[in-house]
Amino acid sequence: MKSVKELDSLKDDALDSRVVELGKELMKFRSQVAAGTIPKNPGRIRAVKRTIARIYTIKTRRKAKRE
Repeated sequence: MKSVKELDSLKDDALDSRVVELGKELMKFRSQVAAGTIPKNPGRIRAVKRTIARIYTIKTRRKAKRE
């Protein structure tokens, strides 16, 4: 996963595309769990969720600075 500094250096468009990419990955993991199979790396699910949350936090912080 990227660090907060690396994510913070990205532009808004790049962050949006990263959220979409991570959302697709998370959906794949969730479908595996729903089907009863164990993902190759179960810890990755938590990391993906946290990265998505970090991105939303960065975007909210930037929006507050603009206002």
